[in-house]
Amino acid sequence: MSKPRAWICWSSGKDSAWALHVVRQQNEVEVVGLLTTVTEPFDRVSMHGVRNEVLVAQAEAVGLPLRRVPIPATCSNEIYQEAMRGAVADACRQDIEYMVFGDLYLEDIREYREQQLASTPLSPIFPLWERPTLELAEEMIASGLVAHLTCLDPRRMPRELAGHPFDRELLGELPSDVDPCAENGEFHTCVSAGPMFSSPIEVELGPVVEREGFVFADLTLAR
Repeated sequence: MSKPRAWICWSSGKDSAWALHVVRQQNEVEVVGLLTTVTEPFDRVSMHGVRNEVLVAQAEAVGLPLRRVPIPATCSNEIYQEAMRGAVADACRQDIEYMVFGDLYLEDIREYREQQLASTPLSPIFPLWERPTLELAEEMIASGLVAHLTCLDPRRMPRELAGHPFDRELLGELPSDVDPCAENGEFHTCVSAGPMFSSPIEVELGPVVEREGFVFADLTLAR
């Protein structure tokens, strides 16, 4: 008997990557696609600032097709919701029953996602929900997951941590009020290796820039 089909909201970062790994281990649904919002005209993953070429390489490494949802640089909630309605309609046409999210503990975010799917045939899955975040971060690192900080909030963290690997050294350098998994938006990551990938993605760290109140570290595919 075939398992129910699911898409995963793929941010390019550690939490969505780990959610994919956990769901595959649980083996209760079959994840058959990645859903990612991409900001135009930059052609980068929204908030994370990850280049499309790296996003495509991630999709190839996890062996799943990618459904990009383009949104404008200045995106109202109404525009975002309209874009996502189109994506959900596509999912329904492909007999998708579940949407997987990598959220950890923010109740308002979970409620928002549940409300957005309540009027659709899709049901949400939160495989990492309420995992202690320091324990979760250490588990990710111990598994061989490799990620870099591609965006950070300089009001919460030192600017020089932009581009830093997500590793035990980073955990030791985080300010005491920063969540180890950055669930409050302190930083965002891009994953380039881990147990959810068939093989690592070779990336290179490029320029670090500050834009619209955030610090971004550019990652490119190694040439």
